[in-house]
Amino acid sequence: MTRLNLVLLLAVLFSALYLVSVQYESRRLFTDIDQAKVLARKLELESDRLQVEKRAQATPLRVERLARDQLQMRVATPAITHYVSLNAAAGVAP
Repeated sequence: MTRLNLVLLLAVLFSALYLVSVQYESRRLFTDIDQAKVLARKLELESDRLQVEKRAQATPLRVERLARDQLQMRVATPAITHYVSLNAAAGVAP
């Protein structure tokens, strides 16, 4: 009888320790999930902010001003347009 009691006591102790470790792991995973959700929200907000900034940087007026000021580009007019003929482009003499 004492042998059975000892086996049952060990089984109860083992199951109690296992239950504690499973609960600890569950709580740890829950906090990891919570931290991942917070990080995902921060990344989503950062992505939205960058999208707004990207749209602001790509306005046609800003692109035209940068092309004119920094790249020294100008609007193409018929007076400065050079036409290339097919024969000259291919290197074939007329």
